[in-house]
Amino acid sequence: MSADASPAAQPAGPSAEVIVVGAGLAGLVAATELTAAGRRVVLLDQEPEASFGGQAWWSFGGLFLVGSPEQRAMGVHDSPELAWSDWLGSAQFAPGAERGEGPDRHGYAWAHRFVEFAAGDLRSWLHAKGVRWFPLVQWAERGGYTVGHEGGAPLEHGNTVPRFHVTWGTGPGILAPFVTAARAARDAGLLDVRFRRRVTELVTTDGRVTGVRAEVLADAPPDPAHPFAGRGAPSNRDVVGTEEISAGAVVIATGGIGANHDLARKHWDPAAGTLPERMLSGVPDSTDGLMLDVAADAGAAVVHSDRMWHYPEGIANHSPVWTDHGIRILPGPSSLWLDADGHRLPAPLFPGFDALGALQHVTGRGDDHSWFVLNKAIMESEFALSGSEQNPDLTGKNLGLLAQRVLPGAVGPVARFAAESPEFLWADSPAELAGKMNALVDATPGSTGHVDPAELAAVVAARDAQVASGLGKDPQVVATRAARDYRVDKLIRVARPRPLTTPKDGPLLAVRLSVLTRKTLGGLWCDPSGRVLRADGSVLNGLWAVGEASGFGGGGVHGHRALEGTFLGGCLHTGRVTGRALAADA
Repeated sequence: MSADASPAAQPAGPSAEVIVVGAGLAGLVAATELTAAGRRVVLLDQEPEASFGGQAWWSFGGLFLVGSPEQRAMGVHDSPELAWSDWLGSAQFAPGAERGEGPDRHGYAWAHRFVEFAAGDLRSWLHAKGVRWFPLVQWAERGGYTVGHEGGAPLEHGNTVPRFHVTWGTGPGILAPFVTAARAARDAGLLDVRFRRRVTELVTTDGRVTGVRAEVLADAPPDPAHPFAGRGAPSNRDVVGTEEISAGAVVIATGGIGANHDLARKHWDPAAGTLPERMLSGVPDSTDGLMLDVAADAGAAVVHSDRMWHYPEGIANHSPVWTDHGIRILPGPSSLWLDADGHRLPAPLFPGFDALGALQHVTGRGDDHSWFVLNKAIMESEFALSGSEQNPDLTGKNLGLLAQRVLPGAVGPVARFAAESPEFLWADSPAELAGKMNALVDATPGSTGHVDPAELAAVVAARDAQVASGLGKDPQVVATRAARDYRVDKLIRVARPRPLTTPKDGPLLAVRLSVLTRKTLGGLWCDPSGRVLRADGSVLNGLWAVGEASGFGGGGVHGHRALEGTFLGGCLHTGRVTGRALAADA
């Protein structure tokens, strides 16, 4: 897909019907939908060719699907009506959105169409392109709040049933058919891919966006010595030229602000506390949010900037690819979740139940970390790691490695973190464990918090007494037992309930968890076809947006909370809908 970065080699003047800015999943889908309709497209990206596909390549490949054959095979009874009820309870859209009123009206409309897509064409569309799924559907974001209605609207967050479908091949497996389509379009003369182009301005003519001005950045050749041949690595910003390209329309597909920690802290809702100074990044450095400002300078409305989806369960990558590279633990429900002072998080903030609720509990206290406390047996049964590179069995479609998930012991990547990460602390007693936890905090500049050894021992003893009873009134103990009613959880995700201090399950383990930045839930305000709007609700002619840059649809398809599997799904949905709408409009 390479293109010459030399300014002299680039054609001047009109060169496309559509410019797509951003070569991640959403941009690829939009571009290939356009070229499939015969449109000529220029696809620009500020990163080198090694990073083609963007963030999606690094993802676990999870998709939110409703009523799938995989669900039915696992005995899961789902429906579009149930999924929509769960979505509304999680999103908490502003009043009036359901009537087409207020700031959430377009996000609401996109959300309704996405749930229909997830229950309808999404799976068959991808299946026809060769995409397949791991048959054991996962249960993310369980919620755990009281279910009820007030004024006809659901009250609380969570997936009633498992809906997280892991793609066979993870993120690269989802990207593959669209990369193939892009190459075919290039060979047909319909797609011109230009890497190392950083768009700095949208060109407008008589109030319409008619092109872009871009800086041409110096080449960044692949580094064989770098992990993944330089994919995702920070690239230089050395400007070697400029370029102006005109077109009938421009599509923004540049993602959110996850790697720009200063911007994330600036926009974080102060009612939810403060994002800490020390954070990890779950996305490459290129996810900088700069294109949102470029669009705003041209008159676009950026909405819901305070809505974000970061994770509280981050651990520092022992082999980082990008700046402050963190990995998210995908936990089962058995670990005790403690704040920086060793107190249990309130129900239902158990591992895997409400990521944003747990994050806001941490930021509300002003902490930069929290803790999982468990034992070796629970870690081996319940810990998984997010990301394509942390799941070589699924990414590489390796059945031999995959079999390890049902065998005793931790899978390889988890075992490596357990052995190499200084944030995995092992001990034979709660008192010894508390000492190591405090020592790690004391050695971290700016970090605060102190775990009292006697209090930690009491917390562990109280939890163990509940488990040993065989029943228990502790909400987490009850929820953990209930999770094993689902056959997938019983098979590979939830340990048999036993006291943490059971000798054969030891030693004890504490894992320090840091805030891991990830997704922007707000973005460019868009109408139902993906046209970008001005602050007064009028269309900014010639400008469209897809993926995370559009809040995954309409400027905020998730409202305040996500149900997981909806980020890749949102890129696919917006890219398809907007690409087809623009193809018909162009």
